[in-house]
Amino acid sequence: MAPYGPESNNNGTLQIGYSVDDERGSNAASLDPKLPLLQEADLRDKVVLLRVDHNVVKKGKILDQYRIDVTLPTMFNIVQRGGRLIVMTHIGRPFDKKNKSITISSDDSVDAVVAYLQRKLRIKFVVPEFHHSDKDGILDIDTSINWLIHDLRSRKIGGVYLPNTRWFAGEEDKGEKMERFVVQLAGLADVYVNDAFGSWQSHASTYHIAKYLPSFAGLCMQDELSNVKAVLEPKRPFVAIVAGAKYDTKIGPLTEIYKKVDKLILGGVIYNTYLCAKYDISIAGVQESDIDLARGLVELDKKQKKVLDLPLLVESDTLDGRYKNKFRTISIEEFQAGKEYKYIVDVDPASFESGEVRESLSSAKAIFVNAVMGLMPHFWHGTSKMDEVIDRNTGAQKLFGGGDTLQVFKSLHPGLYHEALDSPKYYLFTGGGTVLKVIEEGNPFGLDTVKALINGHKDKL
Repeated sequence: MAPYGPESNNNGTLQIGYSVDDERGSNAASLDPKLPLLQEADLRDKVVLLRVDHNVVKKGKILDQYRIDVTLPTMFNIVQRGGRLIVMTHIGRPFDKKNKSITISSDDSVDAVVAYLQRKLRIKFVVPEFHHSDKDGILDIDTSINWLIHDLRSRKIGGVYLPNTRWFAGEEDKGEKMERFVVQLAGLADVYVNDAFGSWQSHASTYHIAKYLPSFAGLCMQDELSNVKAVLEPKRPFVAIVAGAKYDTKIGPLTEIYKKVDKLILGGVIYNTYLCAKYDISIAGVQESDIDLARGLVELDKKQKKVLDLPLLVESDTLDGRYKNKFRTISIEEFQAGKEYKYIVDVDPASFESGEVRESLSSAKAIFVNAVMGLMPHFWHGTSKMDEVIDRNTGAQKLFGGGDTLQVFKSLHPGLYHEALDSPKYYLFTGGGTVLKVIEEGNPFGLDTVKALINGHKDKL
């Protein structure tokens, strides 16, 4: 399979697209043969409903365009082969679980993404406006969109970009609202393509829609499904670095990744929770229920000793910022059972130069990173040092995953980040949470969104 981007045809003229070297493409060798690929779809004069993961907007601004850029080859491919684009993504979490309401705000609209795409592709996208309620968001795709679909088919406009899918009442619903929304989505298009590896949840636009339209995996989805094999069947020694804000949401993936790694480094509240369980201490912000869950990993590690202690941590009196005389470095060697500590907000950079940690990262043949070690934006020093130490290992395969992980990586080391984009030693996944889910499932084709493509396509043959 040829690389993404511009290439020359036999006439010497420039064309934008994605070429296929054989029936399914060389990249497909590591994919499930039952997975329907974009390359196999008949797209000429078809309206294509494309689900992407352009969830890169905060307060109306794009934080990092990487997750947009990796979907451009799919868009090029669709347009080049005669398809007409309707694009959709989710942005943020406009659904308030406590109040059971959807808030529609310009802060999480698709406008910034559309503006970027129009500059990048020089294609005019139109964002339709639908009636919405103060509590339920958008209930229906109303008939006003029919004029846009007509203009799309007649090539008067380059594409349609739907509003934030999570503004629609049916997107995360499990009942009638979901069914109505899916039927309305299906009525817009002839073909469905999922290029949103990072959106693994079984929502209307990622899962249920595949029951109604001929469905295919986009080029980004294919690439990530192929490369996640490096985490499931890693080179040895294999080191994983995982951080997060809550232990209970990571217990399943952590249990499975522990089985696969040679060494495991934890960060964030996950590490704080583990330390509480291991040393019988209390750390501000750590829930007792999570500590109970972490005791299982502590007991398991007493025998296998895979979890690496980061010996020096940063304790802060407050989460509000980095204030002089209100934070300090502490050592886990000084932990005393029953003692209470304030907020642990970062890993001291010196931890990554300590003997076993440095040795493990230096000798690893594969390193998976889904971690921001400190409380951003004020406590970034541990994460910065972690990235530097990892990069010094020039022989390892480095696999970075997750929106936050990539955004912080880019902000702390912009030069290294851009080198990593083109380096065969790095692979940047758009969805770190999806990689963890794949590890938990033990199979990338076990993701519900991927199974929907396989099963939905099979039902239509």
